[in-house]
Amino acid sequence: MTQLIAMIAGPYLAVTGVGFLLSTRFYELMASQTEGTDRVVVNLSGAVHFLAGLVVLVLHFRWGGLAESMVTLIGVAALLKGAALIMVPELTLRSPGTSRTTLRLSALAFISVGAYLVHFGYFGPG
Repeated sequence: MTQLIAMIAGPYLAVTGVGFLLSTRFYELMASQTEGTDRVVVNLSGAVHFLAGLVVLVLHFRWGGLAESMVTLIGVAALLKGAALIMVPELTLRSPGTSRTTLRLSALAFISVGAYLVHFGYFGPG
């Protein structure tokens, strides 16, 4: 199951990281302009995050190795983000603006974790 989820989460994380680098200004604006955000979209985003995280954790709650721990942490992060968007949406959206440096560091983290999971998922643990 770790390998299957890595095959799905790895490319998503890598592409998201590259997006942060290629479209930094877009993501800066997206993070800072939460006023007037469609409430239904926020709730649906919370539902998607919550359900995706829950699916990962129901199918995969393992801490045996690096890949297993990463997959489990991705599930935990998605579940917590979804719960926050559903339970306290105003507080969740009221986060401080995301700086260019923060986005670039996030991009590097996403690309690194994504690349590791792609390798693990598609080529195995070896």
